Amino acid sequence: MDQTIVADRLGDVVVITIDRQHARNALDPPSLHEMAEIVAKSSAEGIRAVVITGAGPVSFSSGMDLRALHDTPQREVSEAVSAFDRAMNDRARVPLIAAVNGSAAGGGFEMVLRCDLAVAADHASFRLPEVQRGIVPGGGGTLLPNRIPLAVALEIGLLGDPITAQRALDLGLVNRVEPAETVVEVAIALGRRIAANGPRAVARTRQLMWQTATDGAASAWAETKRTYDDPKLREEMREGVAAFVQKRKPTW
Repeated sequence: MDQTIVADRLGDVVVITIDRQHARNALDPPSLHEMAEIVAKSSAEGIRAVVITGAGPVSFSSGMDLRALHDTPQREVSEAVSAFDRAMNDRARVPLIAAVNGSAAGGGFEMVLRCDLAVAADHASFRLPEVQRGIVPGGGGTLLPNRIPLAVALEIGLLGDPITAQRALDLGLVNRVEPAETVVEVAIALGRRIAANGPRAVARTRQLMWQTATDGAASAWAETKRTYDDPKLREEMREGVAAFVQKRKPTW
């Protein structure tokens, strides 16, 4: 079987490349399982950030491979989707950075929305075409009103038309727009900057910010107050302060 998910470790950062260019980097059940396993195991293996990108200059990902869905037993599809969802939605997972090298359509766009940061190539586009096929976006697209104005979210969701990388930047859906040849490089650089910070502080900050976005500020604020009960986080804080005072890099 051809390798369709390529993982390259670069120190504290792993780059996952979806290499199914014949299907616009759409994900079939085996590739969903493989991506889920890499993301789920990253923290235990000392990875501090994961970059996700697609092979080639055309497509980041077009989401689920509809032909594979048609040809695969429903049970196998459901198991693969569930494994992928668990890994991507796990609040304890490592930070994910999307390096959007081309079109992010359907589930590909929703995968970008699940990532913590996103860097888009200047030719990239973003689209939720599901309604054009009689499908309701099921991977997070319907949560767009939490991120952008309702009228804009409805336009994206009900028309199915693409928006440009610059439009996505203006709306706050991506963090950077870069030339195509540097998009992965910039994403890796962001991952390394995250990796240089206190791992427990990064994990907790990330978790609390997502909790604010999904559950509301009151829930996240109450949880924030309990953060400092973690003795290992207090130890990390002491090391960070000591390193600052001693003008050295902290040792996490």
